Amino acid sequence: MNPHAAAPQRRQSLRATLTVDGIDAFLVSAAANVTYLTGFTGEASYLIVGKKKDLLVSDARFTEQIAEECPDVEIVIRPPTGKTLDCVAEALRSLGAKSTGFESQAMTVSDFDYLKGLLPEVFWLATRDRVESQRIIKDSAEIMAIRQAISQAEQAFLTWKKWLRPECTEKQCADELERLLRLTGARGSAFPLIVAAGARAALPHAIPSEHSIGKAALLLVDWGANSLVGYKSDLTRVLDTHNYLGKGCGDIAKLREIHQVVCRAQQAAREVIRPGALASEVDAAARKVIAEAGYEKFFGHGLGHGFGLLIHEGPWLRPKSETPLQPGMVLTLEPGIYLPGVGGVRIEDDFLVIPDGVERLTSLPTSLEENQVA
Repeated sequence: MNPHAAAPQRRQSLRATLTVDGIDAFLVSAAANVTYLTGFTGEASYLIVGKKKDLLVSDARFTEQIAEECPDVEIVIRPPTGKTLDCVAEALRSLGAKSTGFESQAMTVSDFDYLKGLLPEVFWLATRDRVESQRIIKDSAEIMAIRQAISQAEQAFLTWKKWLRPECTEKQCADELERLLRLTGARGSAFPLIVAAGARAALPHAIPSEHSIGKAALLLVDWGANSLVGYKSDLTRVLDTHNYLGKGCGDIAKLREIHQVVCRAQQAAREVIRPGALASEVDAAARKVIAEAGYEKFFGHGLGHGFGLLIHEGPWLRPKSETPLQPGMVLTLEPGIYLPGVGGVRIEDDFLVIPDGVERLTSLPTSLEENQVA
């Protein structure tokens, strides 16, 4: 199934909001939203959704690509000496748009001021998350694409785990996992991979370094696949590498303890997920387990997030997020405990909200016993 086949219906849903807002057109500038509404995967392009027709403004690099990916969309190609925003303004004039909505979180102040200067007669309506509110619920084709990205990530990880050697650096490990992701058929990694050994795992977004993994008791890896159709996956596991060190690994007992706490926290959050539950309630369930174990101040980020065309999108699982969960939402649960100078543990799995609760989409084991590296 092609997750972009529903693009015409998605544009129609957005078109229906024009009447509600009392505007003539809507300007889409966020790249992921352009892809969602057209299937076009290029860059530096704008989509104008009008009352009767839509226009995709791009440049000559993408003429053939647009014809291949979204032949149903009328295109406007800027001339080599022109500016894309000049073409956007002309396209809005051609539609007779006297009032236009735009994505305030995606357009720069500079670009907005430029457009206002070209179209001083137009009323501009600033909106936020207009398309994102559609994207937050995945249809069956999108869910299938996400399942594929998860499968690719898990296949690569299992092969990678067998490849690991104590002399490998974090960067070498990240590079090899990226290579293996591509061999599964994915475009590559969904985001810059995180591989952190020992005390460096206390950095939630550690950049892979020349640090050897053989000098650590545990190895944290955060990775995901970017499928060919652009949908992503996001997982985190902790590997037990203390056998590399032999005897005298003083931190392993503490790290095993917090690993158990993190696993319990994820399970507690999972049990709360159901349609109608608030995102903050899911976050609170995990945070309560970690706080009761005495590690509240060492869990400093939100519990999770949605993902799809972007690796971070709604719903956001945070203490103050009042978003009610709905069937079709895909999200991560990634509680973590980070002890400076000792190390960190984060376990991340992907879940789908279904009518009667939740489905775990990922299948890799989480226990240290099943993630030992000899």
